[in-house]
Amino acid sequence: MAITTAMCNSFKSELLQGLHDFTSDVLKIALIKASPSGTYGAATTNYSDVTGNSDEASGTGYTPDAETLTTVSVTLDPSGTAYVDFGDDAEWTSATISADGCLIYNETASDKAIAVIDFGGTKTSTNGTFTVQFPTPGPTTAIIRIA
Repeated sequence: MAITTAMCNSFKSELLQGLHDFTSDVLKIALIKASPSGTYGAATTNYSDVTGNSDEASGTGYTPDAETLTTVSVTLDPSGTAYVDFGDDAEWTSATISADGCLIYNETASDKAIAVIDFGGTKTSTNGTFTVQFPTPGPTTAIIRIA
């Protein structure tokens, strides 16, 4: 099916309801396998959307529901844009994995979806390090930003 890079619509509403705290909640990232059967993007609401379709990646060095984003911070830029810095890239070492995208979700808030990222094609590692490299954080570059 398809993966489209988007901040999840449900996340936007949940943010205004106070369901996400980026300074204390446990945020995770899950890889979406190559050629997934489901469609992922703005309408994705939960990590279970991926697992329910059996679309989470699998392979040596990859454990489902295990990769925590550990250095998350929130910045308010002088321009008035708030953005999230994930600090460290997500990495799986000694891994043999193929993935077309990923889901960032909030484990603390019942695995609610935050954002879907399309890799623009299948990315593969073969007994090496599979890395999801986050862009340099900033008011125009961060994956999650509110202007």
